[in-house]
Amino acid sequence: MPYSHFNDYPPAVRDHATRVRLACFDVDGTLTDGRLFFDTEGRELKAFHVHDGQGLVLLRKVGITVAFVTARASTIAEQRARELGIVEVHTAVADKLACVRDIAARMGIGMDEVAFMGDDLPDLRVMQQVGFSVAPGSGHPWVRERAHWRTSAPAGNGAVREFCDLVLAAQGKAEALLADVVRIDGVRVEGNA
Repeated sequence: MPYSHFNDYPPAVRDHATRVRLACFDVDGTLTDGRLFFDTEGRELKAFHVHDGQGLVLLRKVGITVAFVTARASTIAEQRARELGIVEVHTAVADKLACVRDIAARMGIGMDEVAFMGDDLPDLRVMQQVGFSVAPGSGHPWVRERAHWRTSAPAGNGAVREFCDLVLAAQGKAEALLADVVRIDGVRVEGNA
């Protein structure tokens, strides 16, 4: 099994993960390590982890909608989303909860089928209203202690992939995805992470 330690997670965490149909992510401090870099002309730079990107591609491949929901205006986040084929990209969001509720309503699903991964206070309100709230291991303690689950990996360094792998294993999709890319004559990497 590609996620052999899946049964080590508490039953409630596994149960939350089985219901996810919409996975929403904050960007800064969740998909990135939270540091903001600016060049001498004031242009913002961000670093994304390729493993996180592959996890998001895999979620989309099995039919889970992925959304970026961030309070910051960010052309870099928009560009990364395009690279990964993510359509639901919401930047400069003043009310993350309203945004997530709108996406879920358009999909015709309940908030119990929504996951949100965030790292700090602007994420907490929406995290308290979804079926599965997740914080990266490096998230602020106030958020980590109120999330349904926290990853062992820090933000920007595989935390999102850890979440994606858990959801894929919980929904029984991990084995089929692995079988899809492994061939007798070698390994073929899928997606554009």
